[in-house]
Order: sequence, then C-alpha cells, then structure tokens
Amino acid sequence: MSNTVVLASGNAGKLRELQDALAGAGFTLKPQSEFNVSDAVEDKPTFVENALIKARHASAETGLPAIADDSGLVVPALGGAPGIYSARYSGLGDAGNNAKLLEAMSPLVGDERNAHYFCVLVFLQNAQDPAPIVVEGRWHGRIALFPRGTGGFGYDPLFEIPMLASTAAEISLEEKRARSHRGQAVVKLRNAIAS
Repeated sequence: MSNTVVLASGNAGKLRELQDALAGAGFTLKPQSEFNVSDAVEDKPTFVENALIKARHASAETGLPAIADDSGLVVPALGGAPGIYSARYSGLGDAGNNAKLLEAMSPLVGDERNAHYFCVLVFLQNAQDPAPIVVEGRWHGRIALFPRGTGGFGYDPLFEIPMLASTAAEISLEEKRARSHRGQAVVKLRNAIAS
C-alpha cells in the first residue's frame, strides 16, 4: 500500500478526526483538495453507494488508495429522512436543517422520536478494487424537543442520548468520539486495515 491515502473529502474537521483516529496505521491521510480532485457526483440512494462513488472517484483521480465517509441522521418515523440528504436537508445550513427537522417531528411523541446517526467508511486500494473494506457505525438516540448545547455540529443539539440525558452537543469531544457512529466505524476500519 502507498504511504499516502487520499481522503475523499475536503472537510478539515473530518480530516483531523480521521487522521487522529488512524494515526499509527502506516500511512498519511491527505485530503483530496491537495490533489485538486473535484467533488464526486453522489447520486445513489444509500450511504454505502455514495461512499463508494466518492472513494473510487478520488482514487481514480490521484492513483492512490482512498478512504471515503458518508454519514447522516436517520429518523425511521420520517421514512429515514433526512438520511443521505442530512447535510442539505433544508438548503439553509445547520440551523435551517435543525428547524426543518423539528417542524417535521412536531407531531411525533415517544418512540416515534427515535433516531440514529449512521456512518459508513470505505477503503479502496485502487479505483477498481473489487473487494473494498466497508465498515459502518450506528449511534442510537432520539430527537429532543428543542436544541440543547453548543458543542458538535449538524444535528448534535437535537440528538439526545437517553442514557446520558444529554444531547451530542452537550458532551465532550472525547466522549463523542468514543460513542459516535463515526468513532465506531473508525475503530472497525483501523482493525480491518491492520488485519
């Protein structure tokens, strides 16, 4: 394997999180922006398919192994929404997305407010890799009645972890990394690459 692996994202926060989590894995993770890779067209209905599209695109453009992440919030009572559209649910950023979700959830009570964050990570040796490593993580919780906390991003102020009686925006970054969907997926990816 190459000493450099391209991350199929230009997101600085995601890069930092994955670099920290994969430190000591035997390679350097660099964002696709360092190689002038354009964003891939994510036009499939699932997180897995879109992560594969991004990884294959970044690998094809750079000739390097690639890692891609696709993740979002899934609310079963809303038919899985916001799902793959989590980042662009309202078209108005995090605050707009949270407001739209609260409006959609307003008639729902009890277990109807259950939700989970989902993350899939894909690792490819090359763009045609027929056997990519695909791992996932799920973080179960529920949608709070109103936003709480100032940490995190996205839907974190609304994503309540019942056993902690806190939202993801109210817990420490260390605790979030240990519990979150992405944290779970990263551990699985690291173990899969090591083996």
